Amino acid sequence: MTIDEAQKLVDKWIQEYGVRYFSELTNMAILAEEVGEVARIISRTYGEQSFKPGDLDRELADELADVLFVLICIANQTGVDLSTALARNLEKKTSRDNNRHKENKKIQ
Repeated sequence: MTIDEAQKLVDKWIQEYGVRYFSELTNMAILAEEVGEVARIISRTYGEQSFKPGDLDRELADELADVLFVLICIANQTGVDLSTALARNLEKKTSRDNNRHKENKKIQ
């Protein structure tokens, strides 16, 4: 699935099942909440924290998909074409950082 297809699919889902988009502010809060759920899994899987009993059934893939869904909702409702935005962002990073990481002794 392309990013454009994902944006259209999410929009279709919202129209059919979600009734309407939540406000941008509400979606921003939901995005923060979902990112926190990803952080919880990462910190317990790769960090020193242990899982709580209620966290054992959570899957990283599902939580990342939740983040992506809300991010796409925000893009859709604010008129952002994520394919174009990502392409421009990669161009910016390439121009700005084309040697920065290669020359960073901290990561070599």
